[in-house]
Amino acid sequence: MTIRILPAVADPEAAHAVEGLLAQLPGVEPLRTVGDSAGLLDALAVLGASSVAGLPEVVLVHEHLGPLPALELVREVALRFPATGVVLLSADAGPALYAAAMDCGARGLAALPLSYDELGARVRAAAHWADGVRRHLGPADAPTGGAGGGRLVAVVGAKGGVGTTVTAVQLALAARAAGRDVALADLDLQSGDVASYLDVQFRRSVADLAGITDISHRVLQDAVFPHPTGLGLLLAPAEGERGEEVGDLAARQITGALRRRYELVVVDCGTQITAAGAAVIETADLALLVTTPDVVSVRAAKRMVRLWDRLQIRKAEDTMTVVNRHTRTAEVQPPLVARTTGTTTARTTVPAAYKELRAAVDAGRMQDLDARSGVRQALWTLAAELGLTGGPGRRALGPGGRDGSGTGADQLRPVASPFSRLRRRIGGDRGQIAVEFTGIVPMILVALAVVWQCVLVGYTYSLAGHAADTGARAGAVGRDCAAAARADLPDAWRAGAVDCGNAGGVYRAGVRLKVPVLVPNAVDWPWPVAGTAGVARED
Repeated sequence: MTIRILPAVADPEAAHAVEGLLAQLPGVEPLRTVGDSAGLLDALAVLGASSVAGLPEVVLVHEHLGPLPALELVREVALRFPATGVVLLSADAGPALYAAAMDCGARGLAALPLSYDELGARVRAAAHWADGVRRHLGPADAPTGGAGGGRLVAVVGAKGGVGTTVTAVQLALAARAAGRDVALADLDLQSGDVASYLDVQFRRSVADLAGITDISHRVLQDAVFPHPTGLGLLLAPAEGERGEEVGDLAARQITGALRRRYELVVVDCGTQITAAGAAVIETADLALLVTTPDVVSVRAAKRMVRLWDRLQIRKAEDTMTVVNRHTRTAEVQPPLVARTTGTTTARTTVPAAYKELRAAVDAGRMQDLDARSGVRQALWTLAAELGLTGGPGRRALGPGGRDGSGTGADQLRPVASPFSRLRRRIGGDRGQIAVEFTGIVPMILVALAVVWQCVLVGYTYSLAGHAADTGARAGAVGRDCAAAARADLPDAWRAGAVDCGNAGGVYRAGVRLKVPVLVPNAVDWPWPVAGTAGVARED
């Protein structure tokens, strides 16, 4: 068989050496070399999007790839793409590194500088192992699901108080109501409020999984709280200081275990970027950045996106921004948010209606939020826009996971209010834009008329000055002053008065012209414009 190999090497010289050796190996198809850990994970995600067969059999990871440490990257690839064999390239090929690499999931360790025979042996062994795994996984066209099939959605707030937790909770509830198996994890480690919003008291938390290297199904089940809505809740620790126990490696292992167990994993990452939150955002299939339509929040969102880019956590174009507390009259609108942050903005915006939330928030029962609430309708519509509610034909479930007439798929369709019906009648957003434009047209026309009238006044002043100067020059040499003054005037201005006379050896001419209102030869401005000039008389 042909062995497809994806090299991940940052140094150009080392990459050239690896590519040269791979070109000499028989039965090998080298893929394009990637230069960093984020590029490697992105490339594997793209290659394996349709099926396991699309993944390369072998991945070569150079020890200095960066920015993610090589062993952590090996572990991440092994967790997310178990049908691909990873070979670590390192100058230190001692027993300690070999054991650490094997613990992280590598299938081989090749010493630098590479030799033809050693590289060939390591590649063939890893490819043979990958082929066996794929046979056991099932049909070649079975889709890969990242770390076991589940979709990971990270919800992050641009700053405190923008509605991050409400957004995460309602997205999870919407997906669960559509029949999906959903976990909601709270990785706002020091100030997580998911438990408060869903009326939960549970002694287990995400910190209890931090020190476990192999999170089995039983261990995960003990840490996850089965909520009456059908959600699986993995809560933040009650003691904020325990959040320091959850690092980036622990976060990757925990989310990997959740993805193997659930169809959808929604993670509330809070507003502070910790090592754990950064790991979740980097590996998430979808990253949502929640902001409100005000200058301070949008600037915070821009800083957050730039921080992710500097740390190579996530690119702006791979991030979707959700605008919360949106109003039509706000100066900051979604297109401006998109241009400022460089992200994609969700079509669905969440209205500013805190009064609707107050009772559910105070009671700590966000699951009981009125189905007619504009906030809930918007967030559930957002879930459908993001594809979190599954495809057609999926059975709708009630709060306890059973069929119900009061919740489920019917609640995914917002209740039509008289205002929404009126908007549909006039064409939705386009109709509203048309109405607003119709209202502003008179103001635009008035402004244009004022500007045009100012132009006519200025033009008349210019004509009066020029006519007076021409008449004065003509009179100074004995010619007809009035005729000369009117000679160059346009027809609409020739009716103006011209006064000529000699005073003390200086021939003077005065011209008074009427200013037309908007259109010449129609109505004249009540105040005429005067121009005067004087020229020494020539005897």
